[in-house]
Amino acid sequence: MLNPRNVTASAPGKTILFGEHAVVYGKPAIAAAVDKRAYVSIQEREDKKTHVTINNIGISGFLNIEQGTIELDNGENNEGILKYVLIALMKTGSKDGLEITINLDIPVGAGLGSSAAVTVATVKAASSFKYVKLTRDEIAKLAYQVELIVQGSASPIDTILSTYGGIVYLSRDAEKIIKLDIDSEIPLVIGYTSKRGNTGKLVESVRLKTESNPQVMIPLFNSMEALTNGAREALTSGDHKMIGEFMNINHGLLDAIGVNTDELSKMVYIARKKGALGSKLTGAGGGGSMIAYCPGKFKEVIESINEFENAFKLKISTDGVRLE
Repeated sequence: MLNPRNVTASAPGKTILFGEHAVVYGKPAIAAAVDKRAYVSIQEREDKKTHVTINNIGISGFLNIEQGTIELDNGENNEGILKYVLIALMKTGSKDGLEITINLDIPVGAGLGSSAAVTVATVKAASSFKYVKLTRDEIAKLAYQVELIVQGSASPIDTILSTYGGIVYLSRDAEKIIKLDIDSEIPLVIGYTSKRGNTGKLVESVRLKTESNPQVMIPLFNSMEALTNGAREALTSGDHKMIGEFMNINHGLLDAIGVNTDELSKMVYIARKKGALGSKLTGAGGGGSMIAYCPGKFKEVIESINEFENAFKLKISTDGVRLE
């Protein structure tokens, strides 16, 4: 039996415009919250067990918050997002006896920050369920800790965007979060492939390459820093040509560190052929998503990508995490 009280929180996904992977090594990044959200609902169970259902991807299971364990309903070994939910519940001091339902607008594994959105929404819902008011700063910090625990290495930018919304510049070494005063109607298209990337594994692969070849990898990250700072100026001034050029260079550098795929490249180059001024993979890579900067060419780019993958016009979410 369930208690009728229900608390639901939601948080947006994100897309990284410039600087992914380099941000893990103290370099700046620019990212935007997208108008695709994760919804986390919590009710009390009378049997003192905690159960989670993620409707969109068919994963469900029992969590033991006290012991930190997961038992999937179908017996498979694919805990995925449930790990983030479990650690978020532990970090908020939640007790067993919860029924949690998660609904996603965000494609999972597509580089659009689904895990961060679920984590932030879980922190908000779980704390609110306990009548604890957390500031946005506190939510962002707790959610980032969760991602660090699950992934081993993570950037704070995903959880920051899911918490605050909007478009942000994350300064070097994540010392400052600067909201950029840019028109939210940026002419961007997102394309995503059915092949999903694993953020944790990709971040780890880049880390291993950096440790074994720092003389090669560090200059690539330094170049990403320079182009991210240049892109910030171009976005602020509305310099379409330079925005596209920086985007194309960023894609080349991400290809160089080994996180590109054939599927992503096909979408990237089709977008440019159809009139995009710039295009690049976004997020961890290894599958997932790309973005295209295409003023005046939305229709052509979206239709061409939709012939073999999925694409939609990006809408910036100015709202961060919220109670529904």
